[in-house]
Amino acid sequence: MKKLKDYEIGIAKLSNKKHLYEFEMDDSFFDLFGKEILQGGNLKAKVELDKTESLLTLTFAIQGDVKLICDRSLEEFEQPVDLQEVVRMRFGPENKELDDDLWEITPETQHINVAQHLYDFIALSLPMKKLHPRFLEEQDEDDDDDILIYSSRQADQEAGSDEDGNDDEDTDPRWDALKNLN
Repeated sequence: MKKLKDYEIGIAKLSNKKHLYEFEMDDSFFDLFGKEILQGGNLKAKVELDKTESLLTLTFAIQGDVKLICDRSLEEFEQPVDLQEVVRMRFGPENKELDDDLWEITPETQHINVAQHLYDFIALSLPMKKLHPRFLEEQDEDDDDDILIYSSRQADQEAGSDEDGNDDEDTDPRWDALKNLN
């Protein structure tokens, strides 16, 4: 059984250069976070940590498959995941999140735990509508039916006039009166 401690990186004694870490995530990893979003999976993550005097840059490369429940049939299926993300951590007076990909940590921080980052990146890479692969073709056909066509008034006017600028269509005289209000 995996523990959150298995996903810690000791940064206190690292030299200022690039370091490479590899993590494996299986069903026991996803058990640490509950199964509301992800049922499980089998993924590998490579984390490249580039340490400088004032900044840590973590580059995450995650590949594998996660188990999801289809929204339509409630069947379990595997969704492939292949993503890359970057998180920067700068040294400052307190530990806090400054932005989605920028964190502030104190210089006294001994370890950083990347488990939550790994889980969040995987969860955010998933489609909102979770459909079993056999339903994807049907979904694509349904999407084609929902196409909306937008046109601008200027394009409509240009399409309705001939080369001399005269309208091909007869317009309602009430509209003609409105055109003169400018």
